Amino acid sequence: MSFPKAKPDWNNLQVIHKNTLPPRAHFYSYATEAKALTLDREQSEYKSLNGTWKFHHDASPFEAPDWAEADPLTWDDIKVPGMWQLQGYGRPLYTNVNYPFHVDPPNVPFENETGSYWRQFTVPKQWDGQQIRLRFEGVDSAFHVWVNGKEVGYSQGSRNPSEFDVTPFLQPSGSANSIAVRVYEFCDGSYIERQDQWLLSGIFRDIYLLAFPKDAIVDFTCTPELNDSFTSAVLRTSVKVQGAPGDVAIKLYAPEGYLLMDETFSSSEASAIAVSGDSLKLWSAESPVLYTVTITFAGRTLIQRIGFRRIERKDPNFLINGRPIIFYGMNRHEHHYLYGRAVPYDCMRADLVLMKQHNINALRCAHQPNDPRLYDVCDELGLYVIAEADLETHGFDPVERSNIQDQNIKTRMEIQEESYKIATRWTSDNPEWKDAYVDRAVELVQRFKNHPSVVFWSLGNEAFYGRNHDEMYKCIKSADPSRLVHYEGDRDALSADMYSCMYYSIDEMKEHVSKKTDRPLIQCEFGHAMGNGPGGLEDYINAFRTEKLLQGGFIWEWCNHGLLKRDGNTFYYGYGGDFGDEPNDADFVMDGMTWSTHKANPGLVEYKKVIEPITVTRDGNSLVIKNHYEFIDLGHLEATWHLVKASGTTEPTNLSIPTIQGGETGTVKLPTTDSGSEDTWLTINFRLKEDTKWANKGHEVAWAQIPLFEEHKLPLAKPVSQPTSPYGIQEKGGRLVITTPSFKSNFTFDLVRGRLQWTSEAGKILTKGPELGIYRAQTQNDVGPNGDAELWNRFRVSSAKTHVRSVSWKVENGVVTIVSNVRVAPTVLEWACNATMTYTITDDTVHLHTKGDFSGTYPEYIPRIGLTMSLPKFYDSAEWFGRGPGESYLDKKVSARIGRWDASIDELNTAYEWPQENGNRSDTRWVRVKPTARGEHGGATLEARMETPFNFSLRKHSLEDLDKCKHPHELSELDEAVLNLDYLQHGLGTGSCGPGPFEAYRLKAGPFEFSTSFQVIE
Repeated sequence: MSFPKAKPDWNNLQVIHKNTLPPRAHFYSYATEAKALTLDREQSEYKSLNGTWKFHHDASPFEAPDWAEADPLTWDDIKVPGMWQLQGYGRPLYTNVNYPFHVDPPNVPFENETGSYWRQFTVPKQWDGQQIRLRFEGVDSAFHVWVNGKEVGYSQGSRNPSEFDVTPFLQPSGSANSIAVRVYEFCDGSYIERQDQWLLSGIFRDIYLLAFPKDAIVDFTCTPELNDSFTSAVLRTSVKVQGAPGDVAIKLYAPEGYLLMDETFSSSEASAIAVSGDSLKLWSAESPVLYTVTITFAGRTLIQRIGFRRIERKDPNFLINGRPIIFYGMNRHEHHYLYGRAVPYDCMRADLVLMKQHNINALRCAHQPNDPRLYDVCDELGLYVIAEADLETHGFDPVERSNIQDQNIKTRMEIQEESYKIATRWTSDNPEWKDAYVDRAVELVQRFKNHPSVVFWSLGNEAFYGRNHDEMYKCIKSADPSRLVHYEGDRDALSADMYSCMYYSIDEMKEHVSKKTDRPLIQCEFGHAMGNGPGGLEDYINAFRTEKLLQGGFIWEWCNHGLLKRDGNTFYYGYGGDFGDEPNDADFVMDGMTWSTHKANPGLVEYKKVIEPITVTRDGNSLVIKNHYEFIDLGHLEATWHLVKASGTTEPTNLSIPTIQGGETGTVKLPTTDSGSEDTWLTINFRLKEDTKWANKGHEVAWAQIPLFEEHKLPLAKPVSQPTSPYGIQEKGGRLVITTPSFKSNFTFDLVRGRLQWTSEAGKILTKGPELGIYRAQTQNDVGPNGDAELWNRFRVSSAKTHVRSVSWKVENGVVTIVSNVRVAPTVLEWACNATMTYTITDDTVHLHTKGDFSGTYPEYIPRIGLTMSLPKFYDSAEWFGRGPGESYLDKKVSARIGRWDASIDELNTAYEWPQENGNRSDTRWVRVKPTARGEHGGATLEARMETPFNFSLRKHSLEDLDKCKHPHELSELDEAVLNLDYLQHGLGTGSCGPGPFEAYRLKAGPFEFSTSFQVIE
């Protein structure tokens, strides 16, 4: 006797599938063409098995119930589709790279969580005599299936479909049948499914029955071909049948719905339908024109929406419909904060609609095949798709990295590349894994081959590069030569049709295309959207638009992967480690441009702006309008203009724009040059003229602001002297107490700490400050491997506080002047920021001049140079003239438009799901901080100005809390409001996984000088 009696299928590299049917295109079969034209699968020969199943959870497959002895009716209920870890069994686990088990391929541990599912079903009477197929759209990670107690088969490949012929296992129609599915958390396939996402298990996509007649089409391929002038096309269609061959009727319906052409062809041959002239309209992301094809054979009709478009690489760019397009793309993992990868259709569609509303034109299905309905929506809405195989082996990297010698003298990139070259030996360059790799390529291509939105196939992600990728490439090219193939891990593009990279800086991209000119480069991941950021997106887009061989990129990534977690009465979005999961990569899963709820965050708003399809610049008395679309003019948009100034905004006026074809430039006369006595911005808006499938009429697609003035020094509030009335000044207990002649204001200056308190007849204004500040809370990009947190921590910047060295004061010409020499310095170390802060005080105004420099061995870059002060807590709102309404930073501000804004302190703070620096408003010309309700506290409005546009933030959390807390609910609300006025700030960058702030956005420690005025406004 031995244990186990035989090698388990889930630990057997030689077993990928048992008794599954061949991969095929995704489609449904209808009894009539009329039903097919509804595109409603409920009208097809389909029966859903989604819903409530019985469920039993075990720690190992060897401990799972014996089906012959089990009584599933006594088991718990579970929802299908769903992940069992999110329904009370086991726990979610997040790792980015590491395998969550001992590395011993192809073996996974015998302690391998197992879910046993069971339910009953009946087969419709009208299906008698037909082949009944059981189809799983996705099961993570492997499963066996039984029908009526008899084993049907086995399959793995979590995000690929599995289809079985269950006809021989069924009871007569009308009788009850049982289906049992045993799902394994891990299998040998888990070694090539180590994507950066939650590890979750179960039947997470649709499961259903299909009826196929004895004689039926079981697969079909529609391939559009276009001539070189794109004036005529041929739709080639071939079918694969089971049973007897015969005639096939095919119809092509125009986008408007009328029958364009029909013909009959033999099932053993192919159809070729020619379309030309006015009947031919091309599909693109900008104009997603869809035709409808119906294919009828032996009394059944299939339906497919197709688009005419051509993809090729030529001289040396890749082209769509003859034009070298730029991907303004997005990576999207399937994730829902309640359901994990079991994303409801409406939520998936809402994601894609939101992408279109934010000017995104391309989607990388990271890093696996998605819900098949997603590709239908991409066809409809217009998104270029990189369809990616379910393949990633990143977990072998740390296995090899630990063996690399002399790491202390190598760069991170050198260590990575050395590790990757070795790690390929495990699976990617191991011939024993060839079939497993090729299987995933075949499943991908056959399932989605008929979708016009799919422009590239991708061999997977971060699986190094080896012979098995070459086998995948050859397999794909043989099956579908009409599309290009992508794979980032293939550094020399031996098995790919373009170069691809991740997280290159702009200089690195430009260096690449200067050396490798035979094909284009895309960034399949860039702009790592973790927390407050990404910074520098505008620079990337400018590079894409100016360098011929840079054809765009895909932001990493769409959403934060927080899972809703409850601790007592507290709800929050959990990440790695919040569920007791080990090993974990903590908050690295919170790296999206939408919150965990899939609502846009500031990063997505910024991305929409920098990739907008229209840009406007001024050339003398003309506006130069650039159309960044490739295929359409601007006729679907209406343009208006209005003026923005501090005193108000004018009403919008229509702006007539000429016909500007895709990629071209046009000019219009500047509608006005008269800005009056105020600094004025001409604002131009471009909005949809009509409703679309992704936005309503009036949706703003693009906007521009053109200053109608020359830059100049901004005015400060002027101190009003009281030359005939004496100030009361008294030094007492280390404080300087100042009483103004009108008794409207009283000031107390702390001679020990260098702080000013200000009280007016309306109540307290300043309770502490302004102090010179050089630190801000760190962002997730700061603390990343390429961020500056390591530098700031090493120099103990967060501990820097004000040390007063000397203070002098005088009363002259009716004003009080205080000169405070301070040293802002850390504990332990000797470096410092030395400054002279000169206060000029009158009844209702404080003018502060700050001049300083750094001494000692100080950090090269610092977070900020500015002022920090505390106000009473009832100062809970602000009005300002500058960029808004949302937050903005030096390298993340083009989406914030100049205007006059008003917001509460809650609205001024951005509630990142991992607390960090937030809520800054840049290019501010003045700000007024005020109480929302004066009430018993009174409270005057405090206005602040600088001589140059500045940054401000008003917050209710301390820097210490923002740095220390790991979830929003851990933050403690202060008993004061903290106002920051920053002269300069360090940029954000994407250092969590990419370059830090570009040099133009880095704040280098050095001499500085700025003036600030504070004025009470009753």
